Amino acid sequence: MVTVRAGPLPLPLPPPPRSSIRGPAQKSRRCEPSRPGPRRRPRRTGGREPGVAEPARRQHRSPGRSPQPEVFSKKKKRKKENMAAKEKLEAVLNVALRVPSIMLLDVLYRWDVSSFFQQIQRSSLSNNPLFQYKYLALNMHYVGYILSVVLLTLPRQHLVQLYLYFLTALLLYAGHQISRDYVRSELEFAYEGPMYLEPLSMNRFTTALIGQLVVCTLCSCVMKTKQIWLFSAHMLPLLARLCLVPLETIVIINKFAMIFTGLEVLYFLGSNLLVPYNLAKSAYRELVQVVEVYGLLALGMSLWNQLVVPVLFMVFWLVLFALQIYSYFSTRDQPASRERLLFLFLTSIAECCSTPYSLLGLVFTVSFVALGVLTLCKFYLQGYRAFMNDPAMNRGMTEGVTLLILAVQTGLIELQVVHRAFLLSIILFIVVASILQSMLEIADPIVLALGASRDKSLWKHFRAVSLCLFLLVFPAYMAYMICQFFHMDFWLLIIISSSILTSLQVLGTLFIYVLFMVEEFRKEPVENMDDVIYYVNGTYRLLEFLVALCVVAYGVSETIFGEWTVMGSMIIFIHSYYNVWLRAQLGWKSFLLRRDAVNKIKSLPIATKEQLEKHNDICAICYQDMKSAVITPCSHFFHAGCLKKWLYVQETCPLCHCHLKNSSQLPGLGTEPVLQPHAGAEQNVMFQEEVCEENSTSATSETAPDTCERNKIRFKC
Repeated sequence: MVTVRAGPLPLPLPPPPRSSIRGPAQKSRRCEPSRPGPRRRPRRTGGREPGVAEPARRQHRSPGRSPQPEVFSKKKKRKKENMAAKEKLEAVLNVALRVPSIMLLDVLYRWDVSSFFQQIQRSSLSNNPLFQYKYLALNMHYVGYILSVVLLTLPRQHLVQLYLYFLTALLLYAGHQISRDYVRSELEFAYEGPMYLEPLSMNRFTTALIGQLVVCTLCSCVMKTKQIWLFSAHMLPLLARLCLVPLETIVIINKFAMIFTGLEVLYFLGSNLLVPYNLAKSAYRELVQVVEVYGLLALGMSLWNQLVVPVLFMVFWLVLFALQIYSYFSTRDQPASRERLLFLFLTSIAECCSTPYSLLGLVFTVSFVALGVLTLCKFYLQGYRAFMNDPAMNRGMTEGVTLLILAVQTGLIELQVVHRAFLLSIILFIVVASILQSMLEIADPIVLALGASRDKSLWKHFRAVSLCLFLLVFPAYMAYMICQFFHMDFWLLIIISSSILTSLQVLGTLFIYVLFMVEEFRKEPVENMDDVIYYVNGTYRLLEFLVALCVVAYGVSETIFGEWTVMGSMIIFIHSYYNVWLRAQLGWKSFLLRRDAVNKIKSLPIATKEQLEKHNDICAICYQDMKSAVITPCSHFFHAGCLKKWLYVQETCPLCHCHLKNSSQLPGLGTEPVLQPHAGAEQNVMFQEEVCEENSTSATSETAPDTCERNKIRFKC
């Protein structure tokens, strides 16, 4: 742990005045006469006489400008680029070096130890004493798990060093293998004379020598040492052959070289025997300190970010999938048909989901694919502005979590490959339906904002409408294909209902977009546009509620009369709460607000022509002239439609913020509405004055100042 000590910040001090820089002796020199001193050497002028003009390149240099800041800025920029490239390389290494540990965990999970020992007992290896200790091998199996976890959580610097040691061991093994092959070939040819007299023997010697030198050089470079002799023991047979040593002795020398290299490796392991213990001890201390200071959750988030778990599992699954595809095509000579390729795709995905580690890899891969699709969707609609407005798009995890829940609930890992591929196709349909719904959530506000704005860019409108048409047609086509090829059950009903709802919502969005465009081309705005939009949205919400209710009814009937599961019941309960109960509650509340707003507007008195002429003002909500208006109990004039829109949101006056209640809500009162002062009315007066000053520019130039003054007078009253 790094301890940061708090202290005063190093603030830059101002330079001292010139008078303080000079010492007392320097001040007194002004009054003293000149003293003879050592003569200064004249400055070199490069062969030019004093008084001669400098070259043209110095004359044209602008005074006061120095090239040093430009050079420093270039160096700084180059340094930043190098640092960025180094960070990217470290991030790639951090992921690539940890993938083998997850692959080892996956192999250990697939490996059945009991069946392995049964095969050994049937074979000739059963007499070997190494395979007679079954419990020792089982313990080694668990040790493999521990080593995999250690490799997964090891810091990057130590992980790189460990891989370098492993690479050095492989190079030493390759060097001894080259030496062994050379000795074997010499024994086969049985030539013990000088090598330069036999061309074949000379070629074998030269090839082996070049290979050994390459191995020694690589080992010294990897271990960062100049002591090449530590890695040159396998060159002893070549040296003995060069000295015309008999072939039988060369075999002994080769064995001695192998023993010497083995002793070197054992010495290295023994000298670093306490390194794992020290690493574990320091890691434990750091973990304890972090947990005490920040907590366990912060520790988990830190490890999640340092290990880059989503990217790590995604790369691991992609490697498995690529190996599966390669193994299939390497054993096939004839090209597969289109149906065969689709079946191959599903089967390969099913093969890569047989363990929990590979299933997690598929989950994170689907999350990143969904994130990429949604990012492309937003880029298609808004271009580069999508990344400027929303740099952190935290999407995609919903689809991954959906896949994980469905896989756990259906027992995907325990199924056979064919059944797993069939079930996985249904789960992927659900994921695709979720991605389409997320695309619609992105496109809906953008399309409606584009229709309400006065943007006349045909390319923007084409992109918005084309994406909406795709979201209208593709879910319907997907629902049709599911009905054609699959037997109907609860999960397929969820997919079909989600697809139908997506198409209906896109249809409503396009209808509202067309209404906005029609209103744009009209000279006068449509008065009941908000009511039409509300009815369109209400119709869609009602259909959505009915579809969700049908899905819940079908799920409950299937649970009662079919197979009952805890996970299925939980999904039905969650679906009923979020898609039925909350939607019904929200729709009913919206209906009550609109009904109360309509009743309040009907109960307000309508202004006569004389009152409007005497008032001579514009509507404070829309800043338009008032040909007809209603009067609030606080004597404010508004358009009936504008005030109704305001009352949809809150039950206060737009100017003085006094509460307006319907007379029917209070017993014993007449038809006039009741006026209740708001608690913050005085503060709202000042706020409305500021709003009036800001909005006065949007009204007409003739009526805006007078209107603002009249509003201020009414606010004060």
